[in-house]
Amino acid sequence: MAANSPDIPSTDEKVAPTASQPPAKKGWFGRSKAPQTPPDVDEKPKDAVVDGAPAAPKVEPVSISELFRLSTKFEIFIDFIGLIAAAAAGASQPLMSLLFSRLTQDFVTFGTTVGELNNANQTIAQEAKAALPGAVAGFKRSAALNASYLVYIGIGMFVCTYAYMLIWVYTGEINAKRLRERYLKAVLRQDIAYFDNVGAGEVATRIQTDTHLVQQGISEKVALVVNFLAAFVTGFVLAYVRSWRLALAMTSMLPCIAIAGGVMNKFVSKYMQLSLQHVAEGGTLAEEVISTVRTAQAFGTQNVLGNLYSGHVNQSRLVDLKASRLRLAFDFGTTLLNRGQATAGEIINVIFAILIGSFSLALLAPEMQAITQARGAAAKLYEAIDRVPSIDSASPDGLKPEKCIGEITLEHVDFNYPSRPNVTIVKDLTITFPLAKPLRSSSTVISLVERFYDPLAGAVKLDGIDVKDLNVRWLRSQVGLVSQEPTLFATTIKGNVAHGLIGTPHENASEEEKFKLIKEACVKANADSFISKLPLGYETMVGERGFLLSGGQKQRIAIARAIVSDPRILLLDEATSALDTQSEGVVQNALDKAAAGRTTITIAHRLSTIKDADCIYVMGNGLILESGTHDELLRNENSPYARLVAAQRLRDAREKRTLDSDSDTAASAEDDVEAVSAEKQSTEAADDIPLERQKSGRSLASELIEKKQHEAQQKKDYSLPYLFKRMGAINRASWKLYLIGSIAAIANGATYPSYGIVFSKAINTFSETDPHQRRHDGDRNALYFFLIAIISMWTIGVQNYLFARSAAELTSKLRTLSFRAILRQDIEFFDYDENNTGQLTSALSDNPQKVNGLAGITLGAILQSIATLIIGTVIGLSFNWQLGLIGLACTPILVSAGYIRLRVVVLKDQENKKAHESSAQLACEAAGAIRTVASLTREDDCCRLYSESLEEPMQRSNRAAIWSNGIFSLSQSLTFFVIALVFWYGSRQVADFQRTTFQFFIGLMSTVFSAIQAGNVFSFVPDVSSAQSAASDIIRLLDAVPEIDAESTEGEIPKDVKGRIRFEGVHFRYPTRPGVRVLRDLNLTVEPGTYVALVGASGCGKSTTIQLMERFYDPLAGEVFLDEQPITRYNVSEYRKHIALVSQEPTLYAGTVRFNVLLGATKPTEEVTQEEIENACRDANILDFINSLPDGFDTQVGGKGSQLSGGQKQRIAIARALLRNPKVLLLDEATSALDSNSEKVVQEALDQAAKGRTTIAIAHRLSTIQNANCIYFIKDGAVSESGTHDELLALKGGYYEYVQLQALSKK
Repeated sequence: MAANSPDIPSTDEKVAPTASQPPAKKGWFGRSKAPQTPPDVDEKPKDAVVDGAPAAPKVEPVSISELFRLSTKFEIFIDFIGLIAAAAAGASQPLMSLLFSRLTQDFVTFGTTVGELNNANQTIAQEAKAALPGAVAGFKRSAALNASYLVYIGIGMFVCTYAYMLIWVYTGEINAKRLRERYLKAVLRQDIAYFDNVGAGEVATRIQTDTHLVQQGISEKVALVVNFLAAFVTGFVLAYVRSWRLALAMTSMLPCIAIAGGVMNKFVSKYMQLSLQHVAEGGTLAEEVISTVRTAQAFGTQNVLGNLYSGHVNQSRLVDLKASRLRLAFDFGTTLLNRGQATAGEIINVIFAILIGSFSLALLAPEMQAITQARGAAAKLYEAIDRVPSIDSASPDGLKPEKCIGEITLEHVDFNYPSRPNVTIVKDLTITFPLAKPLRSSSTVISLVERFYDPLAGAVKLDGIDVKDLNVRWLRSQVGLVSQEPTLFATTIKGNVAHGLIGTPHENASEEEKFKLIKEACVKANADSFISKLPLGYETMVGERGFLLSGGQKQRIAIARAIVSDPRILLLDEATSALDTQSEGVVQNALDKAAAGRTTITIAHRLSTIKDADCIYVMGNGLILESGTHDELLRNENSPYARLVAAQRLRDAREKRTLDSDSDTAASAEDDVEAVSAEKQSTEAADDIPLERQKSGRSLASELIEKKQHEAQQKKDYSLPYLFKRMGAINRASWKLYLIGSIAAIANGATYPSYGIVFSKAINTFSETDPHQRRHDGDRNALYFFLIAIISMWTIGVQNYLFARSAAELTSKLRTLSFRAILRQDIEFFDYDENNTGQLTSALSDNPQKVNGLAGITLGAILQSIATLIIGTVIGLSFNWQLGLIGLACTPILVSAGYIRLRVVVLKDQENKKAHESSAQLACEAAGAIRTVASLTREDDCCRLYSESLEEPMQRSNRAAIWSNGIFSLSQSLTFFVIALVFWYGSRQVADFQRTTFQFFIGLMSTVFSAIQAGNVFSFVPDVSSAQSAASDIIRLLDAVPEIDAESTEGEIPKDVKGRIRFEGVHFRYPTRPGVRVLRDLNLTVEPGTYVALVGASGCGKSTTIQLMERFYDPLAGEVFLDEQPITRYNVSEYRKHIALVSQEPTLYAGTVRFNVLLGATKPTEEVTQEEIENACRDANILDFINSLPDGFDTQVGGKGSQLSGGQKQRIAIARALLRNPKVLLLDEATSALDSNSEKVVQEALDQAAKGRTTIAIAHRLSTIQNANCIYFIKDGAVSESGTHDELLALKGGYYEYVQLQALSKK
């Protein structure tokens, strides 16, 4: 097993690449050997490769212009204006250096004049003295003039910055919204084969995370890049104009900087794509597991699945680490060149212009990185957007005949599923379905009629026209499909039924008219009565995937949805398999009504549902074995059909009775009784009375529930210090990395102030009158600069590498921990809306990524800025306290502008995040139920809803942008004002001989420039804010201790379990629907080793009983006992080891058959022998099937087991349950999804399995439970009758009527 766990990725094709993951060095050069298969493999049936590993093309990042392909002409135009403004704003920085140098020149000239006062040569000194007052006045005047120019530049800077920020934020938002819409639209138009390879989780991850990356890369980052580039160019042009020699000397280092930056970006972008891909694959796994969390809990497989997920996350982490190592190498080179050469120290302007220019180049890297990441992420999204499927539901082409008669013919059809090209499903199949005939066939036929797949050979025709020539949407709107596991969407009942009107003339009818049709359809589907009894009637919300309704209720709503548009063709794929007899009678009745006057194709495993069919086709191994009506087929006793019927015939107590008495009279009398009771029964079922509340003030239950809900409401973001403490604890192993990194960051922070001291010395040197002295001092200063550069190069490299590395470690730990924490929650947690699959999946991919943003390089940069600020201020105050104080007074101004922007950006970000999460849920739901969406032609409707859900966050963010960017622009231009002030005041000080030039410059450099440097902290604000909310989410999840905690070690360990189960006075309601009573005073006892069946109408609380036995929930009142101990006393996971659950919709995970069976093991998987696995499979009657597959136990089952038929999935689920050799076996409708043949086989398997263990079965098909030791007939949440099959028939009560409805053998 351990060997197999890495090949998780969700399709067969992936096995090859995962195996070749570890030697990742092959990645770039040996691509031919190990294609890194991206998750969305484009696969058309025609090039399906037989050995199951087609090489998928690597997706290249898109070009920068491609990123803007969704923009309108107008947007491109204003973007262009924004870029011009950005360039102007960028150019103002080097222009500042021009004024700065003129101011400095004033100081130097003045300094030289002052220096001459002390000249040994008396005459010079005398002249100087005479010129002094004029020099002072001139100095003051020109200093003031230049300072005022600075102010004007600042104002220009403000205007330009505001313009470009506003424009780009706005267009970025709009285009991201467009991209999200296009992506969802493109995904929904894909053929079903595409979804065999792409899970719904991946769609959610891409629509959340990848579109977010693209949005970052097409908003203000682009303008910032232009801004920095402009600063760079202007700086250099200016430098060459002022002094080309010096500029040339300094430029020599540029090529190196550029090369280093370029190479680094290339690698980062490549690795980013890989890392994202692993996270997306993890996302699909997470989506599968979370959406089927009951199974994961029942089998206690949280650990195994958690490990799988860690596998994906670790791959992503390794890739991240590589990128950070590269970064280290290039930082070194860049810094060395930057600082080492920048000391020819002759003319300030050139130095500054080039410094500003090259710093801009350095600042360019992170912004460029955002764009590069966006290019990588966009590649995947565009690939999906551009993929035109072979069966394109969005295309308007194809015939749309005026009227449709509904005659379907299949001619010589061959078919196999694209994802399992070597397993033949249908061979040379020819069938005709004439008008208005209920018929029977297999699921594959239905997929072909709906045109989910195209046949490999042969043709499917509707009214004599090949369906390939028909418009896909038109075809699907002629067909009503009711499938075995009906998918409802998270909206109201009315909304769900209304989905059936899409694509029909009634789609745009008035609300009243629509409601009339909806009500009519619900009446026909026998759903109206139970809907009207719900507190909100048709406005009742059904919850994600309709989980708030019972199976029968869901199914009837699905039927109403299928017939509301009055389609010509009705496809019923086991439409009643999940219902109990009472509902089945009702629903069958509904279907018979619905089928009148249209072609109906039924797949049925329960033969009672199709005995009235005009023609029955019996299929096996992809061929038709025989066909005819029910009676014709029964004439030959040994025909396959007759054998199926015999298998299902109920052993009726009356058979014995009629042997005794005169058969005719007895039988006819019985028939009368039967007719009456059946009528009575069906009227009752049609009303399907929901559980009523007796009129009392308040029930105990509601008070308990209210208290609970109140507690749940208080939750808020944690403070940063607390988060740091918690994250530190999680990432404890990396503390050394952080420590060394922090020391490096502080050393880095000291470079600016110490640089200021040397710089002031250099300026002083320029005032030296003696050339010799000047030469000597200049050399000394150059040496200092060089030393600072070398030290800083080391520290920056160390700092960035260590922070990036520890952040990658943290991210992977957080992903793994979060996933485990989600699995640890009790089932109640998943019932709440805010914890639906889509949101949990996208939070799992997003939140750790956001924390990474703060815990990594950003954190280092923040530390560095703080160090700069403190050290600078200290030095400034000690050399020149007046200027130091002015600098200090301005620091809050410089720093606060950043802070204000922080508040703005943060709040906007949080709101946006919430809004986008709920919209991601819409996308995830649509992709997860793609067959339903396709068959209802709901694609446009989904896109419309999604687009509406994006509208509000976009409007909100654009409103906030107007003023937040104003403040940001102000913070950018304030620098100019502060520097102007300091120069003006300093010139006064120096002119009045209070301070030397040297002291003035130290004051300027240390305080002002340090403050500016520190103000840069706030450019990290968005990272901090989103990291804070993301980290709070994570911590809240990690701290959430569920009431029923499968991971806790408390509680007794059950010893030699007998398996006696007893319910005593149990009351229960679902926490999310406290108004509906499910169990009311339920009492029942199951003796050890007996086979007990629970029977009753759908919604009476049978499944709930099983969920309480598994301890998914605890009862509100009463107790559940195992071996006379309340089960609440036992340790949850130990208790569950003795119980195995086989549920109605078996859950398999993407992986091999072996992996799925092994999930049932209670001991470590290494200890489970192949023999034990095979025994479990043999007992479940699945061994022969597995051995017949080309890969045997290593066959991939596909996401959620999509590659297997219902019966095969169910038998694997049974094998999984048997592998743990449980004392108590819970069968929740375990055979409902099977046809009679498999059912007989599985039933035998279950009978075999039930020996020697307590078995509790819920079944709607009575033939499966007639041998039970005791049958409990449950009604309205309590037991109404109990006894054996024969005893209950003798009672002639509810159970007896129930049996009559199913008596197949009679008519």
